[in-house]
Amino acid sequence: MKPSQIACAALLSLSFGAMAQPQTEVFFNVTNSDNQAQGMAMVLATQMQEQKAAVRVLLCGPAGQLALKSYEPAALKPRNVTPKQMMAGLIKGGATVEVCALFLPNADRTSADLIEGVTVAKPPEVAAFMTKPGVRAFGF
Repeated sequence: MKPSQIACAALLSLSFGAMAQPQTEVFFNVTNSDNQAQGMAMVLATQMQEQKAAVRVLLCGPAGQLALKSYEPAALKPRNVTPKQMMAGLIKGGATVEVCALFLPNADRTSADLIEGVTVAKPPEVAAFMTKPGVRAFGF
């Protein structure tokens, strides 16, 4: 084989290898009011994002407060960061973060009360994402 043929074969091999390994997609459904549970969800989501997974977070019930401008949870040791700060890092890294469609109307809030980067979930879109083959779901 000529050097150019070897280089072409190597590039094709790398291309097919990349196509054979689709990006991991993960879905975190966070409903718990417990600060540590919320924090652990954000820690694990961050770790997965750092390992190149596409992260989507849905905040429902008491966890929806994390998305409110007016809410500030307690910092957690050992890093002295809040779940909200960790969530902001996820957003900055490209994660999709949404509050469930029921949160704002039942908390007497509007989308203007949400921090930057958080949107209101559209149930058909969330359901379509959750049922995609290969999506791994986690509940906190």
